[in-house]
Amino acid sequence: MTTDSDESDPTDAEAACFEAGIKFGTLYHQFAGTPISPDSAASLERAMEEAIENQPHCTEVTVAVRTDELEAELADSAADYTELTGRFLEVEIVVDYEGCEVVTRMAMEDGYPLMRVESVRGRDSSAD
Repeated sequence: MTTDSDESDPTDAEAACFEAGIKFGTLYHQFAGTPISPDSAASLERAMEEAIENQPHCTEVTVAVRTDELEAELADSAADYTELTGRFLEVEIVVDYEGCEVVTRMAMEDGYPLMRVESVRGRDSSAD
C-alpha cells in the first residue's frame, strides 16, 4: 500500500502536539493518588518535573502545587496529607520536535484540571 506522504504524514507541529499529550498523560496518571502534604509539595514538584523531562523531545516542565488549595483541603481533615489530584496542580510542559516548539499548560478551569495547547511555534514545518 502506498500513500502520499505529503497528505498523510503528520506535520512536525502535529507530532509535537502529540508528544506534549503523551507527557501530560504520563504526568497526570503516574502521579495521581500520590500522598501529598504541604511539607512534601516542593519535593513532589521537583520529582514530577525531573521525571517528565526525561522523556524524548521534552525541553522544560514546570509543576506548581496549589498549596492554598492543599491547605484548605487539609484544614478540616484528621490526616496530615491527602491524595494528589489535578485540582492541586498547575503545570507547563514545553516540547521541541524537529524545531517545532509546543507550549502546553494544565490549570483549573470551572472546577476541572484542563490541559491545553497554549502555543505552537514553527507550525509550518511538515514531515519529510
